[in-house]
Amino acid sequence: MNLYKTMNNVLIRRYLIPGSRQFSNYWWGSIVFLGGVGFLATGVSSYFKVDVLPFLSSKTIAFFPQGLVMCFYGVLGLLFSSYLWFALLWGVGSGFNEFNKKDGLVRIFRWGFPGKNRRIDFSHSLNDVEAIRVEIKEGINPRRTIYMRIKGKRDIPLTRIGQLMTLDEIETEAAELARFIQVSLELA
Repeated sequence: MNLYKTMNNVLIRRYLIPGSRQFSNYWWGSIVFLGGVGFLATGVSSYFKVDVLPFLSSKTIAFFPQGLVMCFYGVLGLLFSSYLWFALLWGVGSGFNEFNKKDGLVRIFRWGFPGKNRRIDFSHSLNDVEAIRVEIKEGINPRRTIYMRIKGKRDIPLTRIGQLMTLDEIETEAAELARFIQVSLELA
């Protein structure tokens, strides 16, 4: 989870989930945007035989097929970067996990893409929580995730997908959470 605790008292704990708003997404959104603009400008300059980019001579690139392919890659890059920037703007994946002993509820809230299902909001009784499960897979694509097991339902992931935590961090977070809601801790 490596979460930001906003409320940490005896009865309520709320963990903030940053979602898509991470430095790496800002970085890749910017890089892909600049690459898309560069490819599109190069393709357009090869079509009009005018140097749109001062450091690239359009005379060295024929429009068909190189300039056309560069225009295609440029448009693709701009579309992909706009997807990344809109996901950042809308805060896709961000939300919180709230464990409330006062009301006896567990609430999982996330923001999705705009539409009728933009708000993802699950509430369960604390009595329905069977265990906190930790899944650790090492290898080429390592995965360390904390799940909450609910009676009669699928396990609900509590950590953000792709968030790689150290073994110490994941053990501490899972043990602290299991102790708080007074359920068992399982290792998968």
